[in-house]
Amino acid sequence: MTTHLQSAEQLAATTLLRFATAGSVDDGKSTLVGRLLHDSKSVLTDQLEAVELASLNRGQAVPDLALLTDGLRAEREQGITIDVAYRYFATARRRFILADTPGHVQYTRNMVTGASTAELAVVLVDARNGVVEQTRRHAAVAALLRVPHVVLAVNKMDLVDYAEPVFAAIAEEFTAYAASLGVPEITAIPISALAGDNVVEPSAHMDWYGGPTVLEHLETVPVSHDLTACHARFPVQYVIRPQSAEHPDYRGYAGQIAAGVFRVGEAVSVLPSGRTTTITGIDALGESVDIAWAPQSVTLRLADDIDISRGDLIAPADDAPAVTRDVEATVCHVADEPLSVGQRVLLKHTTRTVKAIVKDIPSRLTLDDLSQHPAPGRLVANDIGRVVVRTAEPLALDAYEDSRRTGSFLLIDPADGTTLSAGMAGAAFAAAAEAVTAADDEGWDF
Repeated sequence: MTTHLQSAEQLAATTLLRFATAGSVDDGKSTLVGRLLHDSKSVLTDQLEAVELASLNRGQAVPDLALLTDGLRAEREQGITIDVAYRYFATARRRFILADTPGHVQYTRNMVTGASTAELAVVLVDARNGVVEQTRRHAAVAALLRVPHVVLAVNKMDLVDYAEPVFAAIAEEFTAYAASLGVPEITAIPISALAGDNVVEPSAHMDWYGGPTVLEHLETVPVSHDLTACHARFPVQYVIRPQSAEHPDYRGYAGQIAAGVFRVGEAVSVLPSGRTTTITGIDALGESVDIAWAPQSVTLRLADDIDISRGDLIAPADDAPAVTRDVEATVCHVADEPLSVGQRVLLKHTTRTVKAIVKDIPSRLTLDDLSQHPAPGRLVANDIGRVVVRTAEPLALDAYEDSRRTGSFLLIDPADGTTLSAGMAGAAFAAAAEAVTAADDEGWDF
């Protein structure tokens, strides 16, 4: 019993790291993830037995650790990763949520899904092939999503005789490219996922490398997702008015704090109306508290009876975001149907969904060389481009570089509710903002 209590206490004391893996086809990404889970003792016995059986059925004498993440039948049959596979594991130092994303060009949208909440991205490169177009694509997506830490894992070092010059050349090329995109931190690690070199245990074949293993870096990298340090934002999910004998005049606004800290007595603005008031009470888990912070789910009580409904945003009066109906953003198109200029869509931002129209698509990004294809007219599946969207109602939208939570949005097909595009408001990359041509006002006007 004592052992279980200690384990629970140790687990509670660890931090959480969300990270995503990406790499070209056959770079050994799923093998790396499988090796990471296996060597860190994060695989259950029945899972390992299932992998051993599946490997034997495929004529392999040793377990194929890639099967620990490739869960779909089509993935196992083709030996590729198609969908995002999430895995949860923990060590004594940290808890992890891993998103294993596909390597094919046509599944770029899946990487956007997996990396959208990640604090770190592991980009794999085959030591024999070096930096290829898909490597640059993954680095660009990580930069677009403002992933603060990127690890370059140069895999299959055993196939190049563990040569330091091969690793050094790849690391130099990738680091220069990623840095030009504004990626703040890049760490290069030479590995062999198949043999286990520098994944969990240090390699005996690369004494020239003195840095951390992949797991050591994952355990020690600073986790910078402290939402309490961000601009305070509270999207209203539900208005609570019991109107009962016990609570005849109670009016509360429930939701999850997206970022920052709220305190009783603080002056706040309600957006998009812009009305100001004061927080008179905060209810959390059935009790009144004086302070609440992200990502707690709470109910705010305000001094004035303001017309507030689901989708409104409560923010500090002296730190409220600008309200606009013209949204300029970078989007990754995830639907099979194209996104076209003049198309009517729904825009979902936090808890607010409004009608909108795509007024312009100024450019489409070519990720291999970061060139802009001007005025493409539409975006197809896996395209990344700049858009200008006009909304029917004003939105309180932060820039994505300031807040990944309140600077992101979805474009939705109003006919069937299909997600069309994932959007990031503001400049495309951290390095420099690109110019966006304003759209005219013809078409679906508001």
